Amino acid sequence: MNDNLFRVRFWGVRGSLPVAGAEFQRYGGRTVCIEMQCGNERLIFDAGSGLMPAGVALKAEGVSAFNLFFTHCHYDHIIGLPFFPPLYDHSADVTLWSGHLAGRMSTRQMIGEFMRPPWFPVEPDICRAALDARDFRSGDLLTPVRGVEIRTGSLNHPGGAVGYRVEWGGRACALITDTEHHPGTLDPTVLGLIEGCDLFIYDAMYDDAEMERHVGYGHSSWEHGIRLAKAAGAKRVAFMHHAPFRTDDALDAIEKQAKGLFSGAFAAFDGQIVDL
Repeated sequence: MNDNLFRVRFWGVRGSLPVAGAEFQRYGGRTVCIEMQCGNERLIFDAGSGLMPAGVALKAEGVSAFNLFFTHCHYDHIIGLPFFPPLYDHSADVTLWSGHLAGRMSTRQMIGEFMRPPWFPVEPDICRAALDARDFRSGDLLTPVRGVEIRTGSLNHPGGAVGYRVEWGGRACALITDTEHHPGTLDPTVLGLIEGCDLFIYDAMYDDAEMERHVGYGHSSWEHGIRLAKAAGAKRVAFMHHAPFRTDDALDAIEKQAKGLFSGAFAAFDGQIVDL
């Protein structure tokens, strides 16, 4: 029975670019896609290259209703959408949500812009699922399914991005990607989204030393994720959006260092399951 299950599955944890090769076997190379299972409901966050295996697995499990939320629409977070099998299943219901472009472009327009020639061979009208598009503004409280509340907030990223806090069954999981911190400060929006949460998933593209060379890129560091987790009283912090150059051995080293500073820290890997 899934009535009380709050499960997080990491289908893709790489940032910027999918990678493959011997040095990327343990943590994986698929770009961002996170599934949250709240009882019998399935929520998916971002449509990176991890979305395709997620769709295959969920379809095999008999799931037919999907809510897919975008943090933003840079390539690495949308590249998997045209390859999401439920889109082409007439028995599936797929609802797409976005808020980072509120006032500039609707969710439906966004999808239509990148899923068409010359960027993709066909347009969204090829989809056979019951397809819906929902728009919101950052800061809105979303209630996509009964019993689930999702708080939203604006992140510091070029072009805008939205952070999410999913609350269900007395537990909370926050997804904060992509965002850049200012040295010496803790973003109050991020702190509000992650306060006391059971799991805090964070953009750890860089380490603090690398941040100095990447100001303005819109990403953060694993060390800052720990600062935030400690300040907000989060129980665990999962690092993701791993840089495409970050090897398995390098991520092992980061995780070891991080656990020495905060026992609830870990580097997420493709396929990992965490029950809250």
